[in-house]
Amino acid sequence: MARLFGTDGIRGIANVELKPALAHALARATVHRLLPQGGAIVVGQDTRRSGDMLAAAIVSGATSMGADVHRVGVVPTPALSFLAAGGSYAAGIMVSASHNPAEDNGLKVLDAHGLKLDDVVEDELDALIWRSEELPSPTNAGLGREVDARSRLDDYRRHRLVLAASVRTSLRIVLDCANGSGGMVAPELLAATGADLEVIFNAPDGLNINRDCGATAPAALTARVRASGADLGFALDGDADRCLAVDERGTVVDGDQLIGLLALERLGRGALPGGTVVVTVLSNGGLAAAVEGAGGRIVRTPVGDKYIVDAMLVSGAGLGGEKSGHVIIAEHTSSGDGIVTALETLRIVAASGLPLSELAARIPLYPQEQRAVRVRHKDQWEADTRLAAAVRDAEQELLGRGRVLVRPSGTEAALRIMIEGKDASRIAALADGLAAIAAERLN
Repeated sequence: MARLFGTDGIRGIANVELKPALAHALARATVHRLLPQGGAIVVGQDTRRSGDMLAAAIVSGATSMGADVHRVGVVPTPALSFLAAGGSYAAGIMVSASHNPAEDNGLKVLDAHGLKLDDVVEDELDALIWRSEELPSPTNAGLGREVDARSRLDDYRRHRLVLAASVRTSLRIVLDCANGSGGMVAPELLAATGADLEVIFNAPDGLNINRDCGATAPAALTARVRASGADLGFALDGDADRCLAVDERGTVVDGDQLIGLLALERLGRGALPGGTVVVTVLSNGGLAAAVEGAGGRIVRTPVGDKYIVDAMLVSGAGLGGEKSGHVIIAEHTSSGDGIVTALETLRIVAASGLPLSELAARIPLYPQEQRAVRVRHKDQWEADTRLAAAVRDAEQELLGRGRVLVRPSGTEAALRIMIEGKDASRIAALADGLAAIAAERLN
């Protein structure tokens, strides 16, 4: 039986692969496993039309097990994490597929510390889901209740306003909210810095989340920054747990460079715990070179922000993140928070008096090519002798001058291929070659 949980919860096409029955079963399993002494859970969602349907199913499942469910409505995922860690709840469930298209949705379970579950607990939930209707359930007097908790978003807003108030600037900024849940608070928080703010893609209709906008499609933001003469721009994704920036020239500054400029600034003032930055195997070698060249240390993890958080806790690191724009700044948050990333980046740009392009240039990135190949047999790729041999050949060619990474996607039916090296044209050719073989052999 296939594992339901991927690298970021359970995802699928809403009402096709991810049906209300699954959300109901997950809620029952979550209450049974994480709330043995009773209590309440907090549930949020992004702006997808299917969010109401799936959140209602979670309410049904959790209350049928005796747990109260506090629904906070449309909120950023980091806001739900903040609330789950606030002491009022035993767990949280976020209904979101993050940067995925509107047709998809997902279920992310958080513990009482606002953290994503470790693999062992996810495996236990996975097993419980399949027999959720067999779990003991109370009768009428013992049922849980649904509570309208939309006002709890103000707790997150007030906390982040303290950070925003510490950033004073009059820079001109363009903010792309991806028609997602970040639009509920991000404009107010960035405006609180004193910045001259223009907001785009903040008119969600349930269907347009991440559509040609946001952190996965920054072309519209780059064009707007250029056209308006803004000093920089920020792009959130659909649930605002990631952020990319655009400099004054309209050039994208990705997660690796944002992590790099945050790390270098902290190293410069002795404020990076252990001098350590935690990144994934996908993070660019140029980031590692810049951090290590400044006296810092790089720790690499598997892909997934929960693995980054785990490594940060073990190493005592104060900073970690992914190339995609998930950035975790321990002094402010225990999860990726695109709004915090934007505020911290803005603080550094404003304090330095330098344009973002000049700061980002301090983290020169090596050429890197990534391919996502839709395949039926993503987990069995190493069993294909032709593809495995082609990967070995690429590794041998780049030995000492680059990296090859092939892995199954944790969020979709795809094989992900990453090649990094100093010869841009050659690594592009290698990536295309491996992608073509994967498409032919694994379908």
